[in-house]
Amino acid sequence: MTTSFFRSAVLLGCGLLLAAGPASADGFPSKPVNLMVPYPAGGPSDATARIFTVPLGKALGQQVIVENLGGVSGAMGAQKVLAAPADGYYIFQGSPNEIILSPLANAAVKLKAEDFRMVHPVAEAVMVFVARKDLPANNVDELIALARKSADKPLSYGSVGIGSLYHLILEKVQLDTGVKLMHAPYKGNAPLLQDIGGGQVDFAVLVYSAAMGALADQGRLKILGQLGGQRSELLKNVPTASEGKELKNVNYKTWSGFFVRKNTPEDVVQKLHQAIGTTLKEGSVREQLAAQTQLASPPTTLAEGAKFYEAETARYRDIAKSIRLEPQ
Repeated sequence: MTTSFFRSAVLLGCGLLLAAGPASADGFPSKPVNLMVPYPAGGPSDATARIFTVPLGKALGQQVIVENLGGVSGAMGAQKVLAAPADGYYIFQGSPNEIILSPLANAAVKLKAEDFRMVHPVAEAVMVFVARKDLPANNVDELIALARKSADKPLSYGSVGIGSLYHLILEKVQLDTGVKLMHAPYKGNAPLLQDIGGGQVDFAVLVYSAAMGALADQGRLKILGQLGGQRSELLKNVPTASEGKELKNVNYKTWSGFFVRKNTPEDVVQKLHQAIGTTLKEGSVREQLAAQTQLASPPTTLAEGAKFYEAETARYRDIAKSIRLEPQ
């Protein structure tokens, strides 16, 4: 009788646990949700995340807490999210730099893009060619022509590190045009922009920012062109590189999105997706992103987001292969 009672209790317990599975997912979220920013507080990625915390928390019915963890080009923060349970309580704010490119450039980074699932893209930003004020080139075609004439003393370009999106793009430009450039890696956007303003480096590809625009207005540097296929509504007076003759097929924009671990329950992903989509419709969110020179992402289904993420991953892996980028 005791044995029979024990078996019945075990079976009942297992049944209760199985029944509790869907119920716990249905109750998501039942506690605060962490939003991982893979860079220190105070930077542009952190500023973007903090635009979302209050309205996203309202949409979810729980507090959203930003966590900052910089290091290894954003891979440390990404790895912490992957080490946490796949339950939706850890959202990763990612871009191509951390989740696609860092494993291609850094041998110490063991994660891969497929470890994450895109819940929703959230913003996109304009990338531009920016040059020192006295560089004898006023558009992208003139920049390429100058680089050809300077083969014996290559023009210098800065980036935020080997394997970064900006480094990848300019290595591809060299491959496509046959010009030779000298790479000067930096630890961040701010010191690179400062050195362009000071004339220590010739040019760079960077995300356009209000600070950059102010320096251009002051005549301390110049913006030669943007990299998108069409002019951004944020920079209608700046031509695209593809409007010229040298880089007709250039079409790049940097984006950020909210991700979770790939094996997060589907109903949890759907709830997060719906809440993020609701947040992106808010006028105050769109206005705050625009003030940071970013455009809020349009409504996107989970399937559309997955297709976009897969295409971007394949695209940048192909570019890395074409320029023979090796993990170091």
